[in-house]
Amino acid sequence: MPLTHLDLAGHPRPQLVRDPDWRDLGGPWQFAYDDADRGRAERWMEPHTTAPYTATVTVPCPPESKASGIGDRSHHPVLWYRRTVDVAPPPAGRRLLVHFGAVDHRAEVWLNGRLVGHHEGGHTPFTCDLTDAVEPGGQQVLVVRAEDQPLDVTQPRGKQDWRDAPHIIWYHRTSGIWQPVWLEEVPDLHVTTLHWTPDVAHARVRCAIRLSRWPARAVRVGVTLRLGDRLLAEQRVLANERETVFEIAVPALRHAQDLDALLWSPDHPHLVDATVTLTGTGAGEGDGAATVDRLTSYLGLRDIGWEEGGFQLNHKPCFLRLALQQGYWPDSHLAASAEDLRRDAELAKEAGLNGLRVHQKLEDPRFLYWADRLGLMLWAEMPSAFAFGTTTVERVLSEWTEAVSRDLSHPSIVAWVPVNESWGTPNPAHVPEQRHFMDALYHLTKALDPSRPTVSNDGWEISAADIWGVHDYTQRADVLRERYGHASLRSGEFTDPWPGAKRLLLPGVRHQGQPVVLSEFGGTTFEPADGEEWFGYDTVASPEDYAERLDSLVAAAVDSSLAGFCFTQLTDTEQETNGLFTADRRPKIPLPDLRAILTRPRRG
Repeated sequence: MPLTHLDLAGHPRPQLVRDPDWRDLGGPWQFAYDDADRGRAERWMEPHTTAPYTATVTVPCPPESKASGIGDRSHHPVLWYRRTVDVAPPPAGRRLLVHFGAVDHRAEVWLNGRLVGHHEGGHTPFTCDLTDAVEPGGQQVLVVRAEDQPLDVTQPRGKQDWRDAPHIIWYHRTSGIWQPVWLEEVPDLHVTTLHWTPDVAHARVRCAIRLSRWPARAVRVGVTLRLGDRLLAEQRVLANERETVFEIAVPALRHAQDLDALLWSPDHPHLVDATVTLTGTGAGEGDGAATVDRLTSYLGLRDIGWEEGGFQLNHKPCFLRLALQQGYWPDSHLAASAEDLRRDAELAKEAGLNGLRVHQKLEDPRFLYWADRLGLMLWAEMPSAFAFGTTTVERVLSEWTEAVSRDLSHPSIVAWVPVNESWGTPNPAHVPEQRHFMDALYHLTKALDPSRPTVSNDGWEISAADIWGVHDYTQRADVLRERYGHASLRSGEFTDPWPGAKRLLLPGVRHQGQPVVLSEFGGTTFEPADGEEWFGYDTVASPEDYAERLDSLVAAAVDSSLAGFCFTQLTDTEQETNGLFTADRRPKIPLPDLRAILTRPRRG
C-alpha cells in the first residue's frame, strides 16, 4: 500500500517522504559552552576530543529551556554538540544525509573530524552529505558548532530578547539546535526539492522538482495524484536538467458542480496524496525502467485571491478569523514535540478560528502539516532583525528565500509577511533605502510565489502590499466601529490614518482593491497579582469581564467593512499574558463561550 498523508504525521519533512523510514537523532547529546570561542583551535570537532563536553542536552530543545536539561538562560554565544551515531557506510550508489530542521543562528557540522557542511540562518533547514566521511566499523562521531550572538540585532531573531531577561513583548532566547535532526539514506541521484502550486481556475497543478545533481542522462519523472481512492491524474515527463517544472492536468476540477468534494478549505480540508518516482532511461541512471527515487507527498487544491476589498478562497468571499500565534512553550521555548504542535492546531479549530497569523517565527513543518490536515489558514511571517544595514539586508533576503522555498507547497499558508511593524526598517517614511528594502522583499516574494498575497509590512507604514494589515489596540468597541465600520473602508479610505504611533500608509500608496484586515487587536489580560510580570494592552478583573470585552471587540470587527481580524493572541507567552488560552493551553473562558464569540455571524 502506498503511503498517504495520514501516514506522514510526525515526519520532520511531511511533504517529501521516502520509504524506508527516517532515523531520528533527537535525544541526549554531549554538550559544551564555548564562551572564549576556543573550540576550533583546540579541535573540539575531532572524534577523540571528549573533555570539553561535560554536560548533556536533550536535542532539539534549546539549552535555555527547562526541557533541554540545561536551562541556562544567560548569554552564551558559542555552543558545541557531540554524539556517536551507529551507522555503516551506505552501499554503492547511495548517499547518507543528515538533515537539520533549524539551528540558530550559524552552524558548522563535522563527521569524524571532517567538515561536512555549514549554514547561516536560524529558522530554515539545511542538509549535510555524510557519505565520504563515514568510516567502517559503525561508530561515527557527529559534532555541531552553533553560534548565536545574543547582542547581534542584525541577525533575524523575531521575539527572542537581546537583554538578559525578557521585557515587554520579547521572550527568552532559543539558541542552537531547536528543530529535528534526522538521518536519511538516499539514492545518489535524488529529489531535493518538490513544489506544488495548484491552479483551480485552469484545472491544473504545477509541479517543480530539483535533483541533487545534473543527471548524466534524462530520467523519467512520474506523478500520481489521488484523493482517497479516486485517481485524479497520472503523468510522466522527461527530466534532463537539474530543475524541471511541468503542468499536471486535473480533469476533475473542470466539473464546476463537484468542486466542494475536491477543494481544500477550513471547512473541508481535502488533501490530495501524491506519489513521485524517478526512473532511469538507460545505463548510468538505472537499469532500464528501474526506480531511481520514490517519494510520497501531498497537496491541497485551492486558490487564493483578493478583489474589491475582500479576501477570497477558491474564488468565494472568505472572512478571516485569526489569532496571533507565538509558537512558544514554557518548558521548551520555540521548540515543540509533534504532539504539542498538533495540539495548538486543534486548539485553534476548537476555539472557532479559521486561521492563525504565525508571528515572528517560521513554524515547524510538522505544525504546517496539521494546519493543512485540520484546515487552518496561516499567515507565514519572517522573524525580524532590529537594526537596518547591509548585513541585515543580506541575512533577511537569504533566509526569507529559503523560508518561502521550504513552505511553498502547504495549502494552509494563504499569505506571506516578510516584515512586521517596520521592525528592521524603523524609518521607511524618511529613509528611502529602508522603503526600497521593504518593497524589494514584496517583489522578491511575488517572484518566488505569485500565487499568494504578500503583506510586505504588516501593521502600519504600508507600501507595496496585497493586503493592508492594520494593528489597532484600542479597547473600545465603539472606536473600532467608527474606524472600520464605514463602507468606504473597502475602497481603502481610513477615517483615522494614525490609529497607533505610526501612519498606516506611506506617501504615494494608492488602493488597488486590497483587503483591509485588522491583523492585530485586542490584547486584553487579567489583572496581574502584586509583583507579577505581565504585558498587555488593558486588564479586566474576571472571566466574565474578559468575555464581555472579547465579545464587544470581536463583534465590532465582524460587523465592519474589514476583510478579517487577528486577535492578540492564541496563548499567554511568558510575561505577555493576553492569550485566549493560558500558557499551558487552558481556555480563559469556557470553550463553548469562546467559540460562540469567535464564530459570531457577519451581518448581512
